[in-house]
Amino acid sequence: MITIFDGFRQPVCRHHKEGHPHHHPHHDHDHGSGVLRPAVETQRSGTREIKVVRRVLDANERIAAANRERFAQLGIFVLNVMSSPGSGKTTTLEKTLARLMPKIRCAVIVGDICTTNDADRLAVSGAPVVQINTDEFGGDCHLTAAVIEKAADSIDLESVDLLIVENVGNLVCPAEFDIGEDARVVVLSITEGEDKPLKYPLMFRESDLALINKIDLLPYLDADVQLAADNIRRIHPDMPVLEVSAKSEAGFDPWLEWLKERVAAKKALMMADKL
Repeated sequence: MITIFDGFRQPVCRHHKEGHPHHHPHHDHDHGSGVLRPAVETQRSGTREIKVVRRVLDANERIAAANRERFAQLGIFVLNVMSSPGSGKTTTLEKTLARLMPKIRCAVIVGDICTTNDADRLAVSGAPVVQINTDEFGGDCHLTAAVIEKAADSIDLESVDLLIVENVGNLVCPAEFDIGEDARVVVLSITEGEDKPLKYPLMFRESDLALINKIDLLPYLDADVQLAADNIRRIHPDMPVLEVSAKSEAGFDPWLEWLKERVAAKKALMMADKL
């Protein structure tokens, strides 16, 4: 079953809309603490420069904290899966759900600008799926904590161990928004080029695990998977990097074990808190 929500209004970050100038504030992250520092927006009027310091994501952070507490009380592990379009993210999740369910009870929230294509594919697993479409208000390129809060209301969370959020396909904006997740995974297709981690460092810096996907294509490509992994580690030295093929499921065992361990740990922590 798919629940569809259209046109959630989301704050900030329409800078990937075609023709839109880059006048939004920069979001400055403190990666040691996970705290977003005040953004600085500079405006010019004649020769006078006005600096406006504001916390553009205060409301999002408050809702994200409430989401995190809500999911913690239920022992639900929340995974935010991010990538550029065409990375094989949805196929990876299709295969993941097939391997995890029904032993691990899963639900999915899917973010896209338009269509229910990905949600339709993931619903075949039997997991409840909520589709978020952002096109009504300009096609936002990410999901926010408020969107997740509302979408979660339509899921029977008492029956969920793992909530997967398939974020809108984009290598920039989704990394800027805390949605109350426990972990972030970035999927990089080897077909995208080995330099993508260097071009889009925030995404890889903010993630907890990287999947280099489509390794089944390596015999047909002039691509260096080791260089891609090395570039990821230049940005985030301690992050695990796994090589997988969503098509053949090569490399899936370490990925699934990583996920199972974290789902079990979250449930155990919830049980311990109740003692």
